[in-house]
Amino acid sequence: MALIVHKYGGTSMGSPERIKSVAKRVAKWARAGHQMVVVPSAMSGETNRLLALAKEVSPASIDAAAMRELDMIASTGEQVSVGLLALALQAEGMPAVSYTGWQVPVKTDSSYTKARIESIDDGRVRAELAQGKVVIITGFQGIDEEGSITTLGRGGSDTSAVAVAAALKADECLIYTDVDGVYTTDPRVVPEAKRLHTVSFEEMLEMASLGSKVLQIRSVEFAGKYRVPLRVLSSFTPWDIAIEEEAKSGTLITFEEDEKMEKAVVSGIAFNRDEAKFTVVGVPDRPGIAYQILGAVAEANIDVDVIVQNVSHEGRTDFSFTVHRNDFQRTQDLLKSKIAPATGATQIIGDQKICKISIVGIGMKSHVGVASTMFRTLSEEGINIQMITTSEIKTSVVIDEKYMELAVRALHRAFGLDAAEVAEG
Repeated sequence: MALIVHKYGGTSMGSPERIKSVAKRVAKWARAGHQMVVVPSAMSGETNRLLALAKEVSPASIDAAAMRELDMIASTGEQVSVGLLALALQAEGMPAVSYTGWQVPVKTDSSYTKARIESIDDGRVRAELAQGKVVIITGFQGIDEEGSITTLGRGGSDTSAVAVAAALKADECLIYTDVDGVYTTDPRVVPEAKRLHTVSFEEMLEMASLGSKVLQIRSVEFAGKYRVPLRVLSSFTPWDIAIEEEAKSGTLITFEEDEKMEKAVVSGIAFNRDEAKFTVVGVPDRPGIAYQILGAVAEANIDVDVIVQNVSHEGRTDFSFTVHRNDFQRTQDLLKSKIAPATGATQIIGDQKICKISIVGIGMKSHVGVASTMFRTLSEEGINIQMITTSEIKTSVVIDEKYMELAVRALHRAFGLDAAEVAEG
């Protein structure tokens, strides 16, 4: 008998019929003798609806007090989901009980709207499992040391599920979503994209950080840190297929870099249109200027991605970096009101019409010329590169957003992913 964690996304929980289907699938696993913990998201569109209501009431609120209330509001979507799923399982004749994150409890810090999990008390869950019940826990949320409800940010239910699996030392965590695995790129942009049967943890971590929407990056980080076996599957496959067949489908995130993976120089093309770029023009080129700019940004709890500092000219330089597009206004206000006066910057330039394109692959460790192929391909398409960043297994570029789909399709072809056999990773 194994302890299995299932996670279901908002689309999978999008209607009473789909919730009943989820219940039948979970019941199938439980009747096969497995201890089952389920972490569902809010019903599709519910979180957006709740936050839209908040914006109607207080459109300009972005301070800490307001963000606390946003978490209070947004967390209710998952509470509805777990209650409905528990009822659906009980209707299937399967004992089930639902818990919110604060009832478990899932303890987090107090970074409202983007909190981080600090610990999970597994005692209550294990007691219910020992009584033969399916335990359903709200994703996306927890509680801080002051007793306030917190949320983990977009995609936080993935993180909740993997963290719960880690705390319980689960045998496997299955992430059910509206796609049947991890692809070489988004099939909606490139119809020829192929599903990967396996992908390394390292590659998945890069893909998640670079814009792949299949898994939230923090869920992959948890999986890597605690060695949680992770598999991405589709919840739209028939619920009554054999467990052995179902378990072999989708994409397995593995911790082994086997020979099959190393054959593919590039495993996937990731892209992210949710970024914005800022350039702080004419700052003094002196030690500590980067910290003076980015330290203030970090203190405002704004994540920075790509960073470029230009060559100095007459003792001054330009400093560019990217942030999430949702943080554009906050970042711009901070730069203009505090950082520009403090650094003597002559201008603040913001651009929301950019995107980031990345090539990812374990094989890049042992092959030369990969980045040059990327740059040549973009040049042949007339696409200008604004910023570049690299790691051992990825190269990312920032380009004009209007060229995003053209760039992804061209790179997918250039690295042979349209025709490559990638079923084995």
